[in-house]
Amino acid sequence: MLIERTPGFPKKGVPGLFWMGQAGFWIETGRHSVLIDPYLSDSLARKYTGKKNDHKRMMPAPVLVGDLPEPDLVLVTHSHTDHMDPETLGPLLRRFPELTFVVPAACRDTAKQKIGPFANLLLADADQDLSPLEGLKLRVFPAAHEDLRRDELGQHFFLGYGIEAAGLKIYHSGDSIPFVGLDERIRHFAPDIALLPVNGRDAIRLANGIPGNFTLEEAIEIARDVPILIPHHWGMFSFNTRARKEIEQAADVFSAPRIVLPQVGETLMIG
Repeated sequence: MLIERTPGFPKKGVPGLFWMGQAGFWIETGRHSVLIDPYLSDSLARKYTGKKNDHKRMMPAPVLVGDLPEPDLVLVTHSHTDHMDPETLGPLLRRFPELTFVVPAACRDTAKQKIGPFANLLLADADQDLSPLEGLKLRVFPAAHEDLRRDELGQHFFLGYGIEAAGLKIYHSGDSIPFVGLDERIRHFAPDIALLPVNGRDAIRLANGIPGNFTLEEAIEIARDVPILIPHHWGMFSFNTRARKEIEQAADVFSAPRIVLPQVGETLMIG
C-alpha cells in the first residue's frame, strides 16, 4: 500500500486521509466521505481560560467547520469535547440537517445536548457490525480510556471503529489504553491502516482529570501486524502530547508497522 502526501483537502472519490488535529480525520474511502472526531473550535480554550491546563491550541484548525463539504457519515468515539465538540458538530448539523452521527449508545443524552436535540443519531455499542451506508461497513470496537467504562445497561462509553469500504480497512481506536481482547479484535479485523493515539498517560494527568491513551511504544506494539500506523492525539495541547521528534525517530526505526506522520493541511493519499 502506497501513501503519498499532497497539499490541501481530499478530493471526493479519491482514497485519502486528512488529519484535523487531535483524533480528528476526514476519510475518503473512494466512495464515501467519513468524518471522525473533529475538533475545529476553541471551545476548550474558552472553558479552561486561566486554568493550569488552559487547552490553548498548539496548531490551528486546518479548516473551518463552515467550509467543510457535506460528509456522508460522522463517527464520534466518545463524549469528551475534543471528540464530541458542540461548536463543531452543532454547526455541521445546522448546515446538513439530514446528516447521520454514529455515537456510543451510552452517550445518547450527551450527544443530544452537544450535537442537537433533533440530530439523527445511530447508536452503537462494542462488537456490533453496522452497515450505515451502502457499500460501507462498520465494526464497532470497545475502547478503554483508562478503563472499559459502561453504563447501567452494560453499554460502552468509549468506542473505536473499523471502517471497511472499497477494499480498504481502517481502524480508529478512539481514545484507549491496551486491554485484554484488543489484540485479538484487531487481528480479526485485519486493518490496512491503524489510526492510534500516542500521547500516553501518567498519574499526574489522571489526577488532573485527564485520562490517558496508548504510549507511542504501545501503539507500535498493538499495530505490529498492521501495514501502516498513523499516530494522532499529539501536537494539540501542550500538557497532553508526545514530542514530534520522538515520533519521527520511531518512524525512522520501525518498518512493521510503517509509521506515517500526518501533517495538518495535507492529504495522505492511499494507493
